[in-house]
Amino acid sequence: MTNEEFHRVPWESIAPRVGYDLIRLRVDVFVVEQKCPYPELDGRDVEPGAEHLWFSDEQGPTAYLRVLNDPDGALRIGRVCTRVDARGRSLSGRLISRVLQDLEPGREAVLDAQAHLTAWYARYGFAASGPEYLEDGIPHVPMRRPATA
Repeated sequence: MTNEEFHRVPWESIAPRVGYDLIRLRVDVFVVEQKCPYPELDGRDVEPGAEHLWFSDEQGPTAYLRVLNDPDGALRIGRVCTRVDARGRSLSGRLISRVLQDLEPGREAVLDAQAHLTAWYARYGFAASGPEYLEDGIPHVPMRRPATA
C-alpha cells in the first residue's frame, strides 16, 4: 500500500505540473473513462474561495475534489474522482469526510451526484433535494446535507 499525502489549496497555490496532473485525472475519469465529452474547464476552478483537495502518491494525484461557494452560501462539492489504480482505498470518502469535518457550523453542503452514487453520498449525510436529471448524458441527482448547529 502506498503512502498518501493530503493537499488542500486554492488554485493559485498549485504548481503548474500538479495542476496539469489534477486536470488530467479529471479528464481521464469524466471524459475518457465515462465517455462523456464536456467542457471540463468550466472557469470555476479559479473562483475566489474555491479550494482543491486531493491525495497523491509517488505517481501523482490519486483522488480529488473541489469545493466552491454557491451564491446561497452553501458549500458546493464537485469533481469527485479517484485514479483507477487507487480505487478501493476509501480516498474519495476521506476527502468528503475532510470537507465536512471542516465545514463551518450552520453551513449546508450541496452536490450533484451521479445517480448510481446517491447511496454512497447518503453515508455522509446527503439526501436528494430534487428530481433526477440528465447532465451530459449521465443521470444526476441534486443532493444537500443540512447545516449542523
